[in-house]
Amino acid sequence: MKTILLFFALCFTNLVFAQELEDRDESFIVENNKNLFKIDIKEPFMQVAVKCNDFKPAAFEGGASAYKDILSKYMYTYLNADFYTLSGDFTFTLIMDETGKVIDAVGNPKVLHSEAFFDDMQYVVRRIKRSWKPATCNGQPVKSQMKVKMNFSSLSIDM
Repeated sequence: MKTILLFFALCFTNLVFAQELEDRDESFIVENNKNLFKIDIKEPFMQVAVKCNDFKPAAFEGGASAYKDILSKYMYTYLNADFYTLSGDFTFTLIMDETGKVIDAVGNPKVLHSEAFFDDMQYVVRRIKRSWKPATCNGQPVKSQMKVKMNFSSLSIDM
């Protein structure tokens, strides 16, 4: 008898709480969104040549694949992809000074919401502390530019 009474009490309680959930105020529902992204950085990087007779391009310690690995790791760590959903091919021009330090990253093409992505990429590039070996012209270090092509795909999902 106690078992049957307990069973009916649980069923009644369940119905009461089920009704209460339907009557809740919808303004307090918090949606959890998560953006997932995939990065495919293309190699080789293209050096923008300076008019020079004896031009030697900038080089990264460990080669382009080492920079690609570091850049990819930093992008997954520091990109705040919750603010944009982008997909497509992008080209970033890394602008290096005479010491081989990357001082800017300019992204193209400019599409809807790409400004936030480009700003984040400037932050990511500046976080990489290792410098490039600077490009040289007739044995003297010069400012240079390196083009990095990548495919960036992001997807927004509700959780």
